[in-house]
Amino acid sequence: MVLSRLMRSSVFMLCLSVANVLMFIPAAADVEEYQPEVGQEGKDVVWVPTCQVLVDKMLDMAEVTPRDYVIDLGSGDGRTVITAAKRGARSLGIEYDPDLVALSKRNAAAEGVGEKARFVHGDIFETDFTKATVLTMFLLSELNLKLRPQILDMKPGTRVVSNTFDMGEWPADEVAVVASKGDCGDYDTAYLWIVPAKVKGTWKLAQGELTLKQTFQTFSGTLKTGGKTVSVTDGRLKGDQITFSAGGANYSGRVAGSTMEGTLQSMVSTGKWRATRISSL
Repeated sequence: MVLSRLMRSSVFMLCLSVANVLMFIPAAADVEEYQPEVGQEGKDVVWVPTCQVLVDKMLDMAEVTPRDYVIDLGSGDGRTVITAAKRGARSLGIEYDPDLVALSKRNAAAEGVGEKARFVHGDIFETDFTKATVLTMFLLSELNLKLRPQILDMKPGTRVVSNTFDMGEWPADEVAVVASKGDCGDYDTAYLWIVPAKVKGTWKLAQGELTLKQTFQTFSGTLKTGGKTVSVTDGRLKGDQITFSAGGANYSGRVAGSTMEGTLQSMVSTGKWRATRISSL
């Protein structure tokens, strides 16, 4: 009887010890949440976070509002997406590292923007980002160049902001360097591009015939009018907004696919103009 009671007591104590160990294991795992290391290898680039002051500057330059849909290519720990969501914008981060995706979701929830700030595990070269009104990125210049054709096909007026790395011969519409007191290290420059409308080709308008050649957000060409040909100068695009000079008149207006229209002003009069594209060079 005594021996039996001792055996039952020993078994009970053993079970209690095992239960305590099992209870302890998940608690320890919860404490050890994943934290990325600066410089860790990724698919296309190593991970270096964009400093918060530059995140704010990039979103300021893009004039992000609650009407925007912000997509961050290679979203890392999610700080750009989360900051955009705090400004009221819908935002999405595309990140190849699943651990960073999970971390970003936890960070967004902790900041109270889990519904506006979304994150997906994906390859930026295989994921559709063309619905964005604002595109942000911190990639290498060669990766920006690889993405450039797709970016240039996005809706005119889309704002594109890059940390430090440019788009080759596509000049930025605006460049800013932040005074970060060393917080940003060598990565303290923001580049902004505004996707221009496509105006290359021949256009018919009441004043004559326009033939335009385009280089990103600038263009030149000729206007055949009144039996003579004059040069098109100072051609500039800001999204779908267009300005140029020809034949002593200044033209301004908006481009909508294969039509454009606006106002023209000369030394003696002001009027309206409208053009329709009749061919693409």
